[in-house]
Parts: sequence; structure tokens; C-alpha cells
Amino acid sequence: MKRLKLVPDNTNLPFARYASLAVGLSVVVMVASIVLLFTRGLNFGIDFEGGTVIEIATKGPADIAGLRAHLSGLGIGEVQLQKFGDDNNVLIRIGAAHDGSSTDDQGQIVVQKVKDALGTTVEYRRIESVGPQVSGELIRSATMAVLVAVALMFVYIWFRFEWQFGLGAVLSIFHDVLATIGVFSLFQLEFNLTTIAALLTIVGYSMNDTVVVFDRMRENLRKYKKMELRELIDLSINETLSRTIMTSVTTLIALIALFVFGGEVIRSFTFAMIFGIVIGTYSSIYVAAPVLIWIGVKREWGTTSLGRGKAEKKA
Repeated sequence: MKRLKLVPDNTNLPFARYASLAVGLSVVVMVASIVLLFTRGLNFGIDFEGGTVIEIATKGPADIAGLRAHLSGLGIGEVQLQKFGDDNNVLIRIGAAHDGSSTDDQGQIVVQKVKDALGTTVEYRRIESVGPQVSGELIRSATMAVLVAVALMFVYIWFRFEWQFGLGAVLSIFHDVLATIGVFSLFQLEFNLTTIAALLTIVGYSMNDTVVVFDRMRENLRKYKKMELRELIDLSINETLSRTIMTSVTTLIALIALFVFGGEVIRSFTFAMIFGIVIGTYSSIYVAAPVLIWIGVKREWGTTSLGRGKAEKKA
């Protein structure tokens, strides 16, 4: 019985040949993401924007116009209604009031007014409230979490390999995070704490993918000391390509199922993860590796303490 192979044996794709084109495309994507971030901004959820979210289910197909008419005159701020999932599921978003009242007071007043207006004709499935002060603290904490994760990844790669590898890995992670944020800005998808969790997961996944490629490069740098660097990078990527694609495909199958059937609550998380897995696989090949081509890398791995230790074990 033959095993399933997504990548044939002895694959020899010339990845390094298109490195300049791919890096140019990546630069365009990153610049576009920065421009979108400053022009369109992000569609922050209540975690970062503050406010109240009420998830309801009507007894039949939801009448958005009728619900909006019931809620528009309550004096509770900007009200947004959105259908999701089934026809009877509605998400009500109400902006936070900046009048100095506490989060609990705001949330209780808003929820009570909505319940008085809608009565018992609907089922209340989820109610969440976050104040402006809390949301500001969450933004700062989330930003710090991503920056610290990237910095620690750089230190890890620097100690495990060399600083050139660390620089390539960090640029790859920065590319993945920025591209994901750019997509959220472009399509105005809700950006909340679950998205931050997805970004941190993407950082870990992208780093893991990059380390696998880098580890094979290090082995080949010891083994083929006279091989041209571009050729050696192509060899290393092709040798790890089957593992990379198999891991990405199996992860994507699970994520797509979650995106389709998981509901509105985790939709932003699963979308970020799906995009992050795809862009992370790309960046491991076309962002991290080209850095080594342009800045060079030490070829005398066999003379390092690590190389000597392994050589002594083999002897």
C-alpha cells in the first residue's frame, strides 16, 4: 500500500530564482498594510473599542429593520445589528458611552433598556460589556504581548543558530503579522482579543516552520561546504517541502471546518489563523531564506563547538 505524498520524491523547485520577485511582492504587501492601517484603521471589537454586545435569537427569521426601529430611539448610543449563522441569529453592538460612568453601570443600563424594548420575544444568548478604560489597557497589553513574543523569538534563533538566521526569522514573523493586520483592515473584519490570540499563534507557527527549514540549512552547510548558497537553500527547502505542506494542509482542514461551523464568536480567530498559516508557509520560503542570500551566512559550521560535539559523537 503506497503512502499519500503531496510532494513527489526528489523535488527540485528553484525557489531562490524567484526570491527577488517574491521579496518585492512582500514589501508591497507590508507597505500596503501600513497604509491601510493608517487610512482605514481596524474594526475594533468591544474588547478594544468598549461597549456592549448582545447576541439574540428570534423565534422566526429576524427582521433587522424592525429590531433597529425598536432600539434606535432608546438613547443608548450607536447601535449596529448584524445577522450571522442562521436567519434568526442577530448580533447587537452598542458603542460605549464616554461619560465617566463605570463599565458595570453602562452595561447594566444598556442591557436593561434593550430587554425592555425587545421583551420576551427574543432569546438572549450572550451579553458582554467592556468600558473605554479597560479597552485602552487591553490594546496596550495586546501590543506588548506581540512585540515581546517577536523579540524572544529573535533571541531564541540567535542563540540556536546565528544572528543572520535570527534576522531572517524576525522579518518573516513581522511580515506575517503585518500582512494579517492589513487583511483585517482591508475587509474591516472585527479585530478583538481572539484575533490577538491568533496573531500570537501565527508567530509560533511561522517560527516553527522557519526553524525546520533553517535546521536543514545548517545540516547542509556542514555537509556541502563548497555548494553555492542559493543552490544549498533550494536543496534545503525542497527537502523539507513535504513536511511543510503536509503540516499546513492538515492544519488548514481543521481551521476551515471551525470557520464554517464554529459560529460568529471564533470567526475572527479562525480567519486570522487560516490566512496566517498560508502567509507563514510562504514567508518561511520567500522572506526568511532570501535574507541569508543577501547578507551571507557562516559556512564553517563544522568548526563550531556544536559541530565539534556532533563530530565527536559520530567518531
